[in-house]
Amino acid sequence: MEAFFVSTGVVALAEIGDKTQLLALVLAARFRKPVPIILGILVATLVNHALAGAAGAWVSSLIGPTAMRWILGISFIAMALWTLVPDKIDEEKDSAPRLGVFGTTLVAFFLLEMGDKTQIATVALAAKYSSLAAVVAGTTLGMMLANVPAVLLGEVAAKKLPMRIVHGIAAAIFFVLGVMVLLGFGSQG
Repeated sequence: MEAFFVSTGVVALAEIGDKTQLLALVLAARFRKPVPIILGILVATLVNHALAGAAGAWVSSLIGPTAMRWILGISFIAMALWTLVPDKIDEEKDSAPRLGVFGTTLVAFFLLEMGDKTQIATVALAAKYSSLAAVVAGTTLGMMLANVPAVLLGEVAAKKLPMRIVHGIAAAIFFVLGVMVLLGFGSQG
């Protein structure tokens, strides 16, 4: 259960103000069809995080525990620093979606999540915890907790949340996780 709860909390906080959350806002404002947008986010996140989690589990099976501890500790601390850098969407296109609202959301979220901090966090969490299913379920729930309100409430919610504080809390959690891993606290399961 620890893997699930830590994964959910870390990703939910890290996702607030992230470029994929901004994409959710843009899609919601543009298409005004929340159900296919939410379903597209869910499917894209499940696929993306399952692949990322599998990569993390695979990497942890190849690397010795001491090296893995250092890699994970440094990765979590780097994630803390990265979380403090806000994301912005660079472009918007006004053309009608060829893939429909669901397909457009699915493809856009999957591609935008590639190499994103929440995907890399999923790799690191799957390497730390032995329960791949708990990590993927947790990171997916975290993504949904951050993005569904963005879809439903639109830009109003984004303007009201204190992003610096939210990013600071997420960064602190990543930093504490990194230090704990480096010092050998916590289990691998």
